[in-house]
Amino acid sequence: MNRSEPISVSELNAHIKLLVDSDPVLGAVAVRGELSNYKIYPSGHHYFTLKDQDSSLRCVMFRSSASKLRFRPENGMSATAIGRVSVYPRDGAYQLYCDELLPGGAGDLQAAFEQLKAKLEKEGLFDRAHKRPIPRCPERVAVVTSEAGAAVHDIIRVLRKRWPMAKVLLLPVRVQGAEAPPEIAGAIRYAGRHRVADVLIAGRGGGSMEDLWAFNDERVARAIYDCEIPVISAVGHEPDVTIADYVADLRAATPSNAAELAAPDAAELREAIASAGARLYQAVTKQIKSRRTALEDLSSRRVMQSPTGFIDQRRLELDAVRLRLDAAAERRISACRAQYASLAAKLDALSPLKVLGRGYSIAMSGEGRALREARELSTGDKIRLLLSKGEAECTVDSVKGDTDGTEKAAEL
Repeated sequence: MNRSEPISVSELNAHIKLLVDSDPVLGAVAVRGELSNYKIYPSGHHYFTLKDQDSSLRCVMFRSSASKLRFRPENGMSATAIGRVSVYPRDGAYQLYCDELLPGGAGDLQAAFEQLKAKLEKEGLFDRAHKRPIPRCPERVAVVTSEAGAAVHDIIRVLRKRWPMAKVLLLPVRVQGAEAPPEIAGAIRYAGRHRVADVLIAGRGGGSMEDLWAFNDERVARAIYDCEIPVISAVGHEPDVTIADYVADLRAATPSNAAELAAPDAAELREAIASAGARLYQAVTKQIKSRRTALEDLSSRRVMQSPTGFIDQRRLELDAVRLRLDAAAERRISACRAQYASLAAKLDALSPLKVLGRGYSIAMSGEGRALREARELSTGDKIRLLLSKGEAECTVDSVKGDTDGTEKAAEL
C-alpha cells in the first residue's frame, strides 16, 4: 500500500481487520472481567461489555453460541469470555466475538444450578408445606428412568423383595442429553394427570454433574411440583444433589433407597402385625379375666343369690324410717299443743271476762268504746254496762271529774 495515496475509511478498517484476524494470539483468547450492559436482542444474539478497573471491552455472542449457555449472565457478575478478537468494519471498532462464557469462581453448570435453585426457592417450590406424604402401602409404583440403566433393575429388585404385591409401572425415558429433560417432564406429567400409580420414583444412577444435569432442568422441577401424586427423587448417589431433590416430596440417597422409602418391608410388617396381635390377645385376655372376676364377685352377693331378700331388707329399712317419722311427728305435735295451751292460758288470764267474773263491770260508750275516765262522759250520755252475766243500758245523771284534784264520780 502506497502511503502517498489516500485510502478510504473502509479500506483502512478492512486492513486493520486483516491484521487483527491474522494474529494467532487474538484468534483464541480468554478474557476475564465483570459483565456490564448485558442485553439479549430479539435475534437471540447477546451483547455486553467486559470491564475491569481501568478498561472495558465490547463483546458479542451470537445466537448459536448463546444457546449453549448453562447459566443466566447478569450485570456485575465476574466471568471469563473465550473467543476471538476482530474488527467490525462498519464502526471501525474491535470487539470480542465470544464462543464461550464461564462464570468466575465456578463452572457454568454450578452457576446455572445456583441460579435456578434461588429462583425456584423464591417461588416457593421447595416449601415443606407443599410436600405430600408417601402412602404407607402402595398398590402401584411408577418409575421414571432409563429402561437400560442399572437404576430400574435396582428399584424393581428391592420392591419385589420388600413389597412383592405392588405393581411396578416403568415409564422409560432418556436420562441424559438434550432430549432428556422434556421426556422426563412429560412422563411425570402423564403419571400425575392419569394417576397411574400411588407413588412415583424419578431418577437415575450416579454420574458427573453433566450426566445428572437433566434433573437440574427447570421443566423437570416444575413437572415434579405440579405432579398430582407423591414423587420420590432418586438421582445419583448420596453426595449428588439436584434441583429435583429439592422439589420432590421425598429425597432418596440412591435408587435402591427410593424403593425402600416407597414401600414397607413385608417381613417387618408381618412381624409388626404378629406382635400387635400378641399384644391384643394379651390385652383381651386380661380384660376378660378382669370382667370374669367382677362377675363372680357380683354373683356371690346376697342380692344376686336371693333377689327377694334385697326387697325384704329394704322393707325393714322403710318401716324403721316410717317409725322414726311417726315419732318425730308426734313429738312435734305434742310440743305445738303445749305451746298452744301456754299461750291460751296467758290469753285467758288477760281476758276481760275474768275481770267481770270477779264482780266488776265494764262501761262502754254508745259507740262500743270502753270508758276509762270520767271526763269522757257528760250528763245525759247513754252508756252500756257489761256484767259477768248480761248487760245494762244506763243514763249518766252527773259526772265528777278529777281535773282540779277533787273527787269525781258518775252517778248512774
